Amino acid sequence: MSTSPAVRKSTRNATTAKTNTRKVTRTAPASPIVYSAKPVDPVKYTTQCLVVGVSDGLVLSPSAKAINDADAGQLETLLKREGFQGKAGQSLLLIAPQGIAAERLLVLGLGSHSEAGTSPGDYRKAVQKISEALKPTPCQDIAVLLGDTPVSGQAIDWQARQLAEALSPLDHRSDHLKSKPAEFSLALRKVTFAANKTLASKAQSGLDLGAAIAKGVNLARYLGDLPGNICTPSYLAERAKQLAGKQARLSVNILDEKEMKALGMGSLLSVSAGSDQPAKLIVLEYKGGSRKDAPIALVGKGITFDTGGISLKPGAGMDEMKFDMCGAASVLGTFQTLVDLQLPINVVGVIAASENMPGGKATKPGDIVTSMSGQTIEILNTDAEGRLVLCDALTYTERFKPKAVVDIATLTGACVIALGNHATGLFSNSDELAKTLVSAGEQAHDRAWQMPLWEDYQKQLDSNFADIANVGGREAGSITAACFLARFTRKMAWAHLDIAGTAWRSGAAKGATGRPVGLLVQYLLNSLR
Repeated sequence: MSTSPAVRKSTRNATTAKTNTRKVTRTAPASPIVYSAKPVDPVKYTTQCLVVGVSDGLVLSPSAKAINDADAGQLETLLKREGFQGKAGQSLLLIAPQGIAAERLLVLGLGSHSEAGTSPGDYRKAVQKISEALKPTPCQDIAVLLGDTPVSGQAIDWQARQLAEALSPLDHRSDHLKSKPAEFSLALRKVTFAANKTLASKAQSGLDLGAAIAKGVNLARYLGDLPGNICTPSYLAERAKQLAGKQARLSVNILDEKEMKALGMGSLLSVSAGSDQPAKLIVLEYKGGSRKDAPIALVGKGITFDTGGISLKPGAGMDEMKFDMCGAASVLGTFQTLVDLQLPINVVGVIAASENMPGGKATKPGDIVTSMSGQTIEILNTDAEGRLVLCDALTYTERFKPKAVVDIATLTGACVIALGNHATGLFSNSDELAKTLVSAGEQAHDRAWQMPLWEDYQKQLDSNFADIANVGGREAGSITAACFLARFTRKMAWAHLDIAGTAWRSGAAKGATGRPVGLLVQYLLNSLR
């Protein structure tokens, strides 16, 4: 029997590891948007733009009505002239009518309005229109007067949070590595959310939460968009250390290949065997809760570039395999939000970071490796590498005795075929955990859909030569991938999020989305209740 590449002593060193990287000197510019909640008089408040709502049927909100009254009904006349009806997604930018102090007026359609209020979906459509509508303007300071129209089933803090989540992505840009990055077409720096004195504090909490979530999403997007020659396993490790900084609640430990070998992580190391970049196991511990409280564990797939290894991928579209570390990026993004919010909870993050490259020392189809759990794996396809790094990371996570563990991975193209780019695939050995994650996704509008994890599928992973094969054929590919991971999580309440369809977009809008940071943060928030 030939020796597995995973048990060979690594000859790579720090000098070798740096040959394909360069230091990132440009970062996303722009100061973060400052949000505040306070009372605003729609007629007298001075700002570059007032944002008001109008419901379907040209029903003016109280703020819009005050503006209309201040200008002898001219606002309503203008809306009728322009055919504005208040339908969800409509927007109309106007020079501010006479009689008010603002320079501009942006009217947003809030859709149908019942006694309970506007629907949450229509409200989201409205606030997401703000940045698009103001792009042609030099506005840096706006006041949003949407809190005077109720949203069905939601309080004012929810409304404020949606606003911050919708606008904060303006702080992210993907062209910072260009020699001449484009000028910002819209550079909002100050956003005021109108709320009366009794609700201002609650609205401010919503703004702060939305901004913190958006900051985590932006970090995940930033990391996901970086090319593989910059964002290596070592780079991810350094970013984790930077995130911890001097944070008293967050500590980071980085395991190198020698330490992983000593732990018996033959499966994880089989993936990095063909690369000059050494693998890293990045371990983050956020201790915001009681010492007695078991942590929630988040485990991220961090394949910083995936060629497929010896089972080489087709060349077309291979550049998008820089996004194969978006699971790791979402873990770091979630920890960014944890740090900003200082949540009273214990959370462990484990990131399995590696490159998957062909080479003389690369793992070959048919090789058999031994995982940290002791189970042997026949590697039939080296392009099914995500599960190989995750299984050892999941076994390592057992030592923290988590009350729940969620892994996040761009794992299978089959999940994209099944669910497209709308929903994340969710698999779990705990129906209770699955329900909490689905609920969190609905609340955050970062949705997941539970898929089956029946024992019937396990037989597809049978191997004549090892305990398990790493692929189970074309049929039910996303399910058999989850079934593989399930064999390493029998001692834990575990869920697997397959984000292959939701973590990034292709085509003209190519780029990381930051999902599922919103879902994960909402799940952690809900666990505090």
